[in-house]
Amino acid sequence: MVQAAQAVVTGVEQEPPAAPARPVVDRALLIQGIELQNQGQLDPAQRIFELYLDHHPADPAALYSLAVILLKRPESGKARALLDRAVQLAPHFAPLWFAHGTALQGAGEREAALQSLDRALAIQPDYTEVLINSGVLLRELLRHAEALQRFQRVLEIKPQHETALANCAVLLTDFKRSEEATAMFERLLAINPDYDYGLGMLCYERLHRCDWTDFDASADAILAGVREGRRSSKSLAVMALSDSAADHQTCARTFSAHRYPPSAQPLWRGERYRHDRIRIAYVSPDLREHPVGHLMAGIFERHDKNRFETIAISLGIDDGSRLRSRMLASFDHFIDARLMGSRQIASRMREMEVDIAIDLAGYTADSRSEIFAERPAPAQVNYLGYPGTLGNGYMDYIVADRHVIPPEHQGFYDERVVYLPDNYLPAASGVQIAERTPSRTECGLPESGLVFCSFNHDYKISPHIFAAWMRILAATPGSVLWLMSRGAASQRNLRAAAQAQGVAPERLVFAQRVPRVEDHLARYRQADLFLDTHPYNAHTTAADALLAGLPVLTYSGNAFPARVAGSLLHAAGLPDLVTHSLSDYEALAVRLAQQPALLADCKARLAAQRERCALLDADGFTRNLEAIYIAMWRNSQLGGVRDALGA
Repeated sequence: MVQAAQAVVTGVEQEPPAAPARPVVDRALLIQGIELQNQGQLDPAQRIFELYLDHHPADPAALYSLAVILLKRPESGKARALLDRAVQLAPHFAPLWFAHGTALQGAGEREAALQSLDRALAIQPDYTEVLINSGVLLRELLRHAEALQRFQRVLEIKPQHETALANCAVLLTDFKRSEEATAMFERLLAINPDYDYGLGMLCYERLHRCDWTDFDASADAILAGVREGRRSSKSLAVMALSDSAADHQTCARTFSAHRYPPSAQPLWRGERYRHDRIRIAYVSPDLREHPVGHLMAGIFERHDKNRFETIAISLGIDDGSRLRSRMLASFDHFIDARLMGSRQIASRMREMEVDIAIDLAGYTADSRSEIFAERPAPAQVNYLGYPGTLGNGYMDYIVADRHVIPPEHQGFYDERVVYLPDNYLPAASGVQIAERTPSRTECGLPESGLVFCSFNHDYKISPHIFAAWMRILAATPGSVLWLMSRGAASQRNLRAAAQAQGVAPERLVFAQRVPRVEDHLARYRQADLFLDTHPYNAHTTAADALLAGLPVLTYSGNAFPARVAGSLLHAAGLPDLVTHSLSDYEALAVRLAQQPALLADCKARLAAQRERCALLDADGFTRNLEAIYIAMWRNSQLGGVRDALGA
C-alpha cells in the first residue's frame, strides 16, 4: 500500500522562488502538511498540499502526498486524474509511479498498473514496497515465476522482510519446491511466531510432504488459535487437521472478515430483473484440466438452454486442453477474466444482470472471493470447490446433500443450506474409461496379493490414518498399498514411517502420472479396495474410483470434508462401506481383505447398479441442480425469501 510521505522531501529539487506578486508559500508549509498527514489529520493536510501545489504545481513530494490522501477517499477518480498529470510533471520521481500503479490497480487496469510499477523500479531498483506490490500483482496475473523473483529481490535487500518471506514460501509451494517452502515458513516463524496464518501454512506444507514433525502439537496450537479467533491458519488447512464443523466455521469467519469483508458499496441493491431465461454465472479458476472441471463439464453441457442463459467467468489459465474446449462450447458466454480486476469482474456481472452467481472455488488456489464481496448478483452460491462454509453474510446459499450436511449441522454454515436429493458431488461425465487395463507389472504392482489403493493428495494423509493403514497391511499378508504421491520427499517420508511401524517399505507402491485421465481411471481395475483418508476424505478421487468400479471404504466424520465419500457411497448403493470410527474402519478393511467373497460382493453390487444409481445419473443430477436454481431465482423475485429452500 502507498504510504504517507515523510522522507520523500529530501533531495527533491525545489521550485524557483515565487514571483514577487504572489504570496510566499515555502517548503516549511509542505513539511507541516506531511507531519499532519503522518498524524492522520488528513483534511488539514489535504488543504495544505492543495495550497502548496497552487504555487508549486510540479513539486513531486506534494503531488505524491496529496495523491496518497486522495487514494483513500471514496472518489478515487480524483487521485487518478492527479496522478496521470503528476507522472508527466515529475517523471523521474519513483513514488509517483508507485502511487500511479496503485490507482490503476484499484481501477482494475492490472497490466497498466504493472507498467507503472516497473517504471518506479527502473528509477529506484531497491524500492521494496514496489517490489512487494508488483510481486503480488504478478501473482494475481498467474505469472508466478516473475512474482517469485520480485520477492526474492526484496529478501536480498531485507533478509527478514516478513511479507516477502511469506509470499516466497507460498510461491515455492506452487512450484512444488516443498523443502524450500518449508524452510522459508520456518524462517518466517522464527522471526514472527504470530505471523498471520503462518503456523497453519507451515503445518499444511509439511503435510504436503508427509512430514509429520510435531504434528499433534502443531495441530493443537493451530486449533486453539482458531477457537480464540486468532489468525493461526487458513481454513483449508484446518480441514486437514480437525473433524469439527464448528472449528471450520470459526476459522472461515476469521479469514473472511480479515481478507474478504463485504463491500461498503454493493453493486446489486435489490433490483429485480426481467429476463426470458435465468442468467447463471459460474465463477472459477478451474475451468480447465482440473478435478472441478471434470466434475462440472457434463453439467455445463446438459443445462437447459431454453430456461438458462449460462455464463462462465474464468479466473484461471487457458490450458488448451480437451476439457477447456468442451467448456468453451458449452456456455452462452465465456469470459476470460484473468487480466480483469475483481471489482471490474463484479461490475461486468452486474451489467450483465446475472441472476445467480455460483462460486466454484471458495478459499482454494487462485480464487477471488472478493468478487462476491462486491455483491454482483441477487443470489450468490457456494458450491462444490470448497467443502464448507465461507463464513460471511454475502454468500446466500451452500449446495449440499443430507449426508455431507445433516439438518442438525446447519448451524455451522453461514449460508442457507439447500439440498440436492442424492449426492451433492457429480461424477465426471463425458469421459470414457480406457478399454485396455494396464497389467500389474506396468503399474509397478506385484503379480499376486491384495491391492489397497488410496490416490488422495499427500496432505490428506494424516499420521493417524496412516498408522491404521499399516495395521491393515500387517493383518493382510502379501498385500500392498498403492499411493499417488506427488514428490520424492513424500515417498521417502512414507516409506520411513512404514518401516518405523514394522511394515516393509517396499509394500508401498507409488503410481506414476499418466497423460490421459481415461488411462488413469483404467488403472483402478487393478486395485481391490480404496482406503479413504480422514478427516479430509477423497472427493473427486472417490467419485473416480466408484466410476471405475472400485469399492471405497470410508470413515465418515463430523464435518463436511469428512463426509463426502460417505455421500458418494450412499448414492452408489454401497452404504455398508461407511464407518463411523477409526476402529470400525480398520476392522472392516481387514474383514473385507480376509473374506474375498465379501469384497467380490461389493464389486458386483457396484457394477450391477452402475446404470441406475444416482451417482452416475448426470441428466438427473443436472435437472435437480436446475430445480434449486429456479427456486433461488423465485426467492430473489419475491425479495429474497430464503426460507422456502429449507430442509
